[in-house]
Amino acid sequence: MKYDLPEEQGEVLPNLLGLSDQRSVELAEAEGFLRAEMTLYDELNDGTTFDLAYLRRMHKLALGHLYGFAGKWRVVNLSKGGFQFPSAQFLDATMHTFEEEVLKQLPDTYPDRAALISDIAHVHGELLFIHPFREGNGRTARLLADMMAQKQGHGKLRWERVGRKHFEEYVNAVQRAAVGDHSPMEAIIRSVFPD
Repeated sequence: MKYDLPEEQGEVLPNLLGLSDQRSVELAEAEGFLRAEMTLYDELNDGTTFDLAYLRRMHKLALGHLYGFAGKWRVVNLSKGGFQFPSAQFLDATMHTFEEEVLKQLPDTYPDRAALISDIAHVHGELLFIHPFREGNGRTARLLADMMAQKQGHGKLRWERVGRKHFEEYVNAVQRAAVGDHSPMEAIIRSVFPD
């Protein structure tokens, strides 16, 4: 489902490649995220720090070939299915708080899998609730979760396990994260964590 915008806008965002049909845009976005994933995985090491600069770079790597806004906080207000994301005018402050209170608190190593799952759920839920980018928030949040797991020696998360059947639970988990309850997202991350 695409976003509900205050001003009516077509399904296809203006883009640097001049693509005008949704399928071509979706393909270009998917290719961009695959390239970003390969680059970030190749660069991943024990010293990798997950901060706002990393997040912006991840988004720019994935969508910079397609959108001029890639790697920048959104300047439009967004809602989806009647759910209003935080206001664009406060995103700088919101993201700074996210970095200070969440990202900078992440340890370099984890004592066990449960602690890692808890932190991935916290980061993932908060990032999806904030929705800092104009497009690609879910994919960026999933890629960051994958990088967090892989940094600790685990494989990529099995996001296909969420699927349509559990998508409502996923959306609910994001909404619960908005009020500080990360337990629903923890259950989801646990269910998609590599075996």
